[in-house]
Amino acid sequence: MTEARRLALDDPRWTAFVATCPDAQPFHHPAWADLLADVYGYRAFAIAVEDAAGEIAAGLPMIEVAGVGGRRRWIALPFTDSCAPLVRRRDLDLAGALDEARCRAGVTRLEVRADTAWPGAWQAAQASTHRLRLDPDPEVVFERFHRSQVQRGIRRAEHGGVVVRRGSSTEDVAGTFYDLHVQTRRRQGVPVQPRAYFRRLAAVLERGLGFALLAYAGATPVAGAVFLAWNGTVVYKYGASDPAYWRLRPNHLIFWHAIRWACESGYRILDFGRTDASNSGLRAFKQSWGAEEQPLVYVALGNRTSDGARHAGAGAIGALIRRSPAWVCRLAGELLYRHAA
Repeated sequence: MTEARRLALDDPRWTAFVATCPDAQPFHHPAWADLLADVYGYRAFAIAVEDAAGEIAAGLPMIEVAGVGGRRRWIALPFTDSCAPLVRRRDLDLAGALDEARCRAGVTRLEVRADTAWPGAWQAAQASTHRLRLDPDPEVVFERFHRSQVQRGIRRAEHGGVVVRRGSSTEDVAGTFYDLHVQTRRRQGVPVQPRAYFRRLAAVLERGLGFALLAYAGATPVAGAVFLAWNGTVVYKYGASDPAYWRLRPNHLIFWHAIRWACESGYRILDFGRTDASNSGLRAFKQSWGAEEQPLVYVALGNRTSDGARHAGAGAIGALIRRSPAWVCRLAGELLYRHAA
């Protein structure tokens, strides 16, 4: 049987393999898994399969998470929209190698944020993703936008004096954007990531692996978004806004700035990120930009035990967050976020 081996994320063989894989996306870059491990105290590594010549032929980044009772899971990757295996040799039994490595390590379950169609794998979750094909000429992409819902929204923001600026400092990401993000998460009843996460994320963006955009009405920051960008793909990761300024459509202008930059910078795809199947409104919004909806399926190998216990009480926590001051949303994130993987 083909054997999978663990490698450090900074192993030169792994970094070279990822850098030369045309299918690699921003979440495959070692900096992303390293960020998650550093902030949440996880253990991150790569699992790779070599060919007869000793060259890496397939693999994916992985994070180990310890759950209730010390049960361990391998996830590629938590808090990540999608992360498909990178494969150069289709004839290798990657699924078998990964499952054997999982069993050898005493790991309960291995989860992959992609539909692998592996024998023995079972579906762990299903959602959708929306991918927009880009063009060197951003006006070509603009013409695909829904005229009343998107093109008119962009013009309204421009005529309303909204200005979009590129976030270029830790303060922009872990200060201005984070404050808007706390407001948004509190409104949604969802714990917010620790501020330390955004400080670390700002350092990743400064390495040229993405950017933040902030929209202003006068001197007031009214919306913001964080995008990861690497290897031909831009991924929309986080968005936040002040509802008092929604009438100005600042989010529309932020997306247009990101799309225009991506086109002019030679990127091929803008990925709008994961959307739950039940969220028809958000799905329609992303489709109005001309993005193609595709199913997003997560699979797993190993134990089929339900994760219901991990999510028990989520409704009560959400109600508490919505009714409480912002510090409750922040505290809930500090205490609970790492356990939501």
